[in-house]
Order: sequence, then structure tokens, then C-alpha cells
Amino acid sequence: MPKKHEDAKKPASETAPDQRWKLQVFYLCFYGFMTQIRPGESFITPYLLGADKNFTKAEVTNVITPVMTYSYMAVLVPIFLLTDYLRYKPVLVLQSLSYISIWLLLIFGTSILVMQLMEFFYSITMAARIAYSSYIFSLVAPSHYQRMASYSRSAVLLGVFTSSVLGQLCVTLGGVSFLTLNYVSLGFVSFGLVLSLFLERPQRSLFFNRPQGADDGAVPAELDKMAGGDGRGGTRGWREATLCRMLREVGALARQPQLRLWSLWWVFNSAGYYLMLYYVQILWNEIYPAMDNRRVYNGGVDAASTLLGAIASFAAGYVKIRWTLWSELVIGVVTAFQAGLLLLMNTTANIWLCYTAFVLFRGSYQFLVPIAVFQIATSLSKELCALVFGVNTFFATVLKTIITIIVADKRGLGLSVHPQFYVYFGYFILLAVLYLLAAIGVGIQHSRREQPVELAAAKEPCQLPAEMPAQEKSLEADTVQA
Repeated sequence: MPKKHEDAKKPASETAPDQRWKLQVFYLCFYGFMTQIRPGESFITPYLLGADKNFTKAEVTNVITPVMTYSYMAVLVPIFLLTDYLRYKPVLVLQSLSYISIWLLLIFGTSILVMQLMEFFYSITMAARIAYSSYIFSLVAPSHYQRMASYSRSAVLLGVFTSSVLGQLCVTLGGVSFLTLNYVSLGFVSFGLVLSLFLERPQRSLFFNRPQGADDGAVPAELDKMAGGDGRGGTRGWREATLCRMLREVGALARQPQLRLWSLWWVFNSAGYYLMLYYVQILWNEIYPAMDNRRVYNGGVDAASTLLGAIASFAAGYVKIRWTLWSELVIGVVTAFQAGLLLLMNTTANIWLCYTAFVLFRGSYQFLVPIAVFQIATSLSKELCALVFGVNTFFATVLKTIITIIVADKRGLGLSVHPQFYVYFGYFILLAVLYLLAAIGVGIQHSRREQPVELAAAKEPCQLPAEMPAQEKSLEADTVQA
């Protein structure tokens, strides 16, 4: 009772922060939604190939588009570090400025060099997405993170869906030209810049700007433990030695089978996924070179794939299987399915069949993403989790860059879009074969472990629970957790 009486006498300034974070989360979600409203984004490739810019398919495929992959690899690590060091907001402002630069260059640029510069700014916006996704860490307590993170992700997906539908309606029903649509996009991204200026800059962040005291009563963070502190030290230990220790810890964690498997999936499959995503609009234009802009349905396809991806991501949270036993098989089957879709996209002459295959491809990828996130993050602190995802993304970008240099760049093979998609099909087939072989290996190992248990059950059935191998018990526990 005395404690309640004391709380009642607290000034409003002390109780306000308890409610302010809700307003901050709402504003962040609104910001995330509005910054995705770029209705011209789905039509950039037909805009470059059309009468407005009149670039050739070879220039777009082999000269302009590869720049995004190279520049993304160059800016990924610096932006990853600056996001935390500068405490999110400056990087979000940089992202908005980069979006404005993209559409100014798209509208007024006429040369290949300008379009390559546009791709560079596009890579900055992609790398800066980490600032939005990690901003939530600074606003809410760990107990609220999962729910609030789902809100922010839902806001982004809703924004992408709304943007794609708006763009398609403007083009098909309104007869709006691609150039006008880019002016509309420029207006929306400029509004996004205004919104970013009103975001509150947090006082703490995940790595560099650590809180000085354990004011939330939580256990010491992983960074503080690894630096030999008790959670009350400053940032000195982190800046001097913690990053190296964390990287060594990540190397040690790589011995865990599930963490290693899903990290490899993240690296190899996401590299192939984004390469397909970069070039699929060129493939659509090759299959169906529509002379009438109103018959270009890129926005509708993006909307459908986003909606299916959101449904698949949601459904993945309800899949209850023993992942230690079935992960390789699930990944192998989905990857083989994706390979088949790539082959269908590349060989069909029906644009609607190609659209459908693309929607299913994106949906199947998005189905595995939350499963990978859960399998990687389930045994890690949020600091190590962020670092593991950063390392995985970096290696995926390196692999993507190597493939781009060899396959797409004019200084390499310089393949046109159809031969490129045959390469991506072969890439996914190889991955599927490796995953399925690994699944067979896991199945053989599991059956060998079960044979002694079955023999023991036949001889002494009453003692089976007591003599069950420890590894089998851990599998059972994993099934309950999954």
C-alpha cells in the first residue's frame, strides 16, 4: 500500500514515458507505411525500356542493373555500423534523401551513367532498411518486442501492397503515364523525408550506445557478459574488444546444426531470390513487350505476391514439426519447387503463367523466412542475433556479387535475361539436390539412433523412458518448443 501511494505521488514527467512509447511505435508504423508508397517502383524497368528513356535491354540488363549489387555490397557494412553508432534516425533520413535522389534521377536523367548512379542510391535505401527494423529495440522493452516488431513489419507489407495496387490502378484505369507516376512517387518520398525528421532520436542503441545502468531490471546483456562486465559498464569494453569476441562467438555458434543449416539457407537462397527479383521485370518485358502501358500489370503482380508473402509468413508461425529432423527435407522440397517455378517462368510464352509462377516463388520464399528467423534467433541474445543476421546478409551479398560479375555484367558473360534464368534454375536445382541429400543423411542417422531404442523396448519395455538416449529427449523437447 505505501508503494502504491508513492507511485500515485510521482510527477507526470516520470509516468509519461510509460505511455509515450506507444505513440512512438504508432508513429514508426505510420512512417514505415508511408515510406513504402512509391507507386512508380513496380514500373521502373518498363519506364527505362520505354519511349521516355529508350534504353536497350542489353544496357538495362548488363550495364545498369548490376551496379545495384556491387554498390549494395560496398555500403552494407558501413551503414550497418553507422545505423547503431548514429542511433537510427540519421540513417533513416539518409534513406529518405536517397529515395528522393532516385526519383529525381529517374525523371531528369538521360544517360547510362546517371542511371547507374540511381542504382547506387537504390542500394543505400536497401542497406538502410536495417535502421527501421532495429529502431524498435530502442522504443520498447524486450517483453514487448515480438508483438511490436510484427506491427512494424505488417505496416511495411501493407504499405508495399497499397503502393502496388495504387500504381496499377493509376496505369490501367487512369491511363497515367510512367513519367507522371514517377512524379507522384517523388511527392510521396518527399513526404517520407518530412516524417523522418520528426522521428525521435533514441539515447541508446544495440551495440555502441549502451545504457549506463540496468534500469529495466533485466539480466546483463550478452555484450556486457562477453566484455567481462556486469551490465553497468559504459561502452568502452564494446569499442575495444567486444566486436572481436562476438565474431569469435558467432564462429563457435556455427557448430550448432540448426543454426548452421538455416544460416546457409539464408546466404544461398536469398542470393538467388534477389537476383531473380532484380531481373524479373526484364523477363516480363521480354515475354510480353506491351506497347500500351495500360497492359503492363507489374503493380498488380507485386501486390499479389506481397499479399501471398504476408499470408505465407503468418502461416509459417503455426507449422508444428520436429525441425531438427525435418528442416533439410522442408528446405529441399521448397527449393526444388522454386527451381521448377524458375524454369516455368523462363520457358512459358504466357505472361499470366509467368506472373503466377513469380507470385508463388515469392510466397514460398517468404514462408521460410520467419522459420529461419526463429531457428536462428531462438538460442541467441538480441545482440548476437543482429550480428548473425548481418553476417549472413553480408555473405549473401558477396555471393550475389560474384554471380552478377560472372553471369550478368558485360565484363563477364554478359548473358541476356533468358540464359540468366537458366543459370538461376540450375543454381536452385543444385541447392535442392544438396538439401535433399542432407535430408537423407539426417534420416539415416535418426533411424540408426532409433534402432537401439527399439531393441531395448523389445527386451525391457518398462524401462524405456528411463533408458531413452539424451539426444532423443532433446528432440522431443525441440518438438514441444517448435
